[in-house]
Amino acid sequence: MRMTFRFFAAVALVLSTLGLSGCGYNSIQALDEQTKSAWSEVLNQYQRRADLIPNLVNTVKGYAQQEQAVLVGVTEARAKATSIRVDASDPASLKQFQQAQGQVSSALSRLLVVSENYPQLKSDQNFRDLQVQLEGTENRITVARNRYIAAVQEYNTTIRQFPVNLTAMATGAKVKPNFTVEDEAAIAKPPTVDFNAAPPKPSN
Repeated sequence: MRMTFRFFAAVALVLSTLGLSGCGYNSIQALDEQTKSAWSEVLNQYQRRADLIPNLVNTVKGYAQQEQAVLVGVTEARAKATSIRVDASDPASLKQFQQAQGQVSSALSRLLVVSENYPQLKSDQNFRDLQVQLEGTENRITVARNRYIAAVQEYNTTIRQFPVNLTAMATGAKVKPNFTVEDEAAIAKPPTVDFNAAPPKPSN
């Protein structure tokens, strides 16, 4: 009797597993983990950039203390961005995070443009090293963002398709918000500085 019960229980388990796989349950779980992994990498790269900013600001300050407005702007933008506790599943939270990071990008661009006016700063090896690290980090941010966008798109497309959409409704799987394309080109473009460029001529 026990052997018969175990046999039918095993058969039921196999059929249940096959049913879940066929209705897309396993796919939903796999894609969900993929988006979480991609999101972690996005946060990691933004944090890498945030970690570079204090040294960059201090280096510039050593040569251009009079550029207080720009220096404060970068510092405040970084503080705001790092204070946000983003919830990637909440569209409003994700939008706030994106806007804050965009402000950091803009502030950094202004700082690097200002640095062009200071030849000694441009020739400082520490500044050069930080610039290279910053450009590399901006590139990694772009790659990480694109991978996350692709992962979310794949997840959202999958849970909307029949019959997976039925499983999604039954398990509470919902469409995930994504980065918007607003100012995407500007955000994705790493700030650049031409160390060989001549400083601008003073206006008469």
